[in-house]
Amino acid sequence: MDIGIQNACTWNLYGPAETTIGCTLHLVHITADKKSIAIGASLPNYKCTILDEFSQSAAIDQQGELLVGGVGVFDGYLGRNDLTTRALIVMNGEIFYRTGDLVRMDSAGLLHYQGRKDYQIKLHGQRIELGEIEQCLLNTSISACVVIKWNDHHLVAYVQSSNVDVEQLRHHCQCHLPPYMIPSIFVVLEKLPLNANWKIDRKLLPAPSSYFSNPLQRNHTNNLQMKKPHDEIEITLHTLWCDMFQQKQISIDTNIFTIGGHSLLLMQLYHRYQTTFHLKRKSLSISDLFQYPTIIHHSQFIHQAMNLEKHFEDCWSSLHLIQAPASFAQERIVLDEQIRFSSKSNNGIYAVPLLFRVSSVKNDVSITRLHHALQFFIMKHSILRTALHIDTNGIIIQHCLNININNDDIKPYGFSIINLHDDKDRNIDQTITEIINNSDLFDLTKGCVIHCHILRQYHSDDNLSFKNDDLLVKDDLILFNIHHAAFDGASLSIFLCDFSLAYETDCSLPLNDNALQYIDYSIYEHQMDMTLSRNFWQAQLQAYNLEYQLSLSTDRHRSSTDQRSGLASVAKISFDDQISIAFLNYASAHKITPFQLGLATFYAFLFKLTHGQSDLCITCLNANRYRSELENMIGMFVATLPYRIQLDSYWSFDELVKHVQDKCLSILEHSHYPLQYILADSHLNQSN
Repeated sequence: MDIGIQNACTWNLYGPAETTIGCTLHLVHITADKKSIAIGASLPNYKCTILDEFSQSAAIDQQGELLVGGVGVFDGYLGRNDLTTRALIVMNGEIFYRTGDLVRMDSAGLLHYQGRKDYQIKLHGQRIELGEIEQCLLNTSISACVVIKWNDHHLVAYVQSSNVDVEQLRHHCQCHLPPYMIPSIFVVLEKLPLNANWKIDRKLLPAPSSYFSNPLQRNHTNNLQMKKPHDEIEITLHTLWCDMFQQKQISIDTNIFTIGGHSLLLMQLYHRYQTTFHLKRKSLSISDLFQYPTIIHHSQFIHQAMNLEKHFEDCWSSLHLIQAPASFAQERIVLDEQIRFSSKSNNGIYAVPLLFRVSSVKNDVSITRLHHALQFFIMKHSILRTALHIDTNGIIIQHCLNININNDDIKPYGFSIINLHDDKDRNIDQTITEIINNSDLFDLTKGCVIHCHILRQYHSDDNLSFKNDDLLVKDDLILFNIHHAAFDGASLSIFLCDFSLAYETDCSLPLNDNALQYIDYSIYEHQMDMTLSRNFWQAQLQAYNLEYQLSLSTDRHRSSTDQRSGLASVAKISFDDQISIAFLNYASAHKITPFQLGLATFYAFLFKLTHGQSDLCITCLNANRYRSELENMIGMFVATLPYRIQLDSYWSFDELVKHVQDKCLSILEHSHYPLQYILADSHLNQSN
């Protein structure tokens, strides 16, 4: 706007009355300061410092409370020592005033006002800065607004405007704010009440109760087309909602929080849904109901939950297949090997070595019987004779080889004996390393996923004859190498049990041709309805950048290409007995697993290490054996999943542990949703 004044300077002064009006100053640059005008830097004889919620100095661009010290700071409130004690603090021998204003300092040393500390509230378990909602609303056509928390359950927005569409305001908030920050009701006033200092007088705002008492005003869709329920589930939900809110009609697209709903009512609905629709499992997520709080969406979630219940009631049985698409876990590994770890030097990246030492010679260990036991074991678990290849359509296919265990010419496995003589002066560790890193150890295209090496140690003073050459002696080694595409950590106990049983019985037990095999699992996995899990993971990672890296000090940099060396470093931290016992006692007392407690501790550690980074995402592994039929099956089931948590700096450690436990339990319900789908939903590929 041209006001006819040239060569004018505009200064922005900041300061509460307690600091004698002004304590910071900033020369406004009309062209540069369009989005945000700083309150500047301290005036002479003033000091400004920013403290975070832990009363520690805030980092650059970190929000905190502004404290002002210097000659202008007041002595106290007349006759109100209680207020004075809360407002003034002594640091390094100087008096500072707690302004209650939230600010941040940019890299140029300028202070930027962020809002009032007084207006931080907690609603439905979420900490909310009311100023953020007000700022969002001010980006519309209204001239002024104020947002308050009312009745412990609702957000109410008072807006000053002579001509505004409430539905447009609500839609604007839905586009720019998370659901828990959207006001339940908008009160439009021609003028917001002001006090003698021309500031908004919150005490004179009209009571929100009158706006909730009128059914017409409670249903924000009353001016729109009333959408009625269509199917049986929607009709049932409509009846439950009308009964709960004492209304005759509610449009099925109505947001529950706009008609007086809150977290306690939603929890009541959640339990009524479970009772009404006989949902015994945790197939219905309370977080989904919060995220999509309408009858339409709730109906969809319940329909999916009922399908999931039915799916888990059905028993999985053998399909007697020899060829099928690879499982999701197999897909990830094959793509990794062929794309990210394509170098021959990385052939052992997915090798699972199992090393056993003969500890006694009381019971003879026969090499021949070991070989027969291995053949029997491979016949029992078809995944250990399964080839993987990419067909002409780019689909990874698994093919089970029906080998004849008596035909040594067709063996999709390796069995070899290595004699270590002392005259060769071979180092055992070096030999084992060479075996594991052998580029020809595995061949997925031919189904060669397991290899057994017998390492025999001969000494010059041994008096062995050919008669006992089949027997292993004390300290001889048995090394199994199994490809990760066919074996995971939970498979180890099954391997030990089945292999030892086959050896002890000399393979005399019959094979069950109707046993469920890994290839059957992959078929059932692909047929599962994953809509519910897709919605869960999309909600979990909403507005999160999976490519974001925490600002941590590093001693090495990640490769800029998609190629990976396969090398990794392991950081092992050992605790003394006292800490270990305290750790386990805490886990036991709070009824949580050591993993959940360890994860919570790691979150707290990262929070401190990153100076208050509250939105943290950690990749963790999940066994993913979510059905009883999978408990005794050899195979690769492990799921790699992102565990995201949004910490509240005001949580106690007990509260953090409870949130982490809830997070882990909710993820457990959806661990079968593959990582490649999660990445695709976030528009990323596996190499990222």
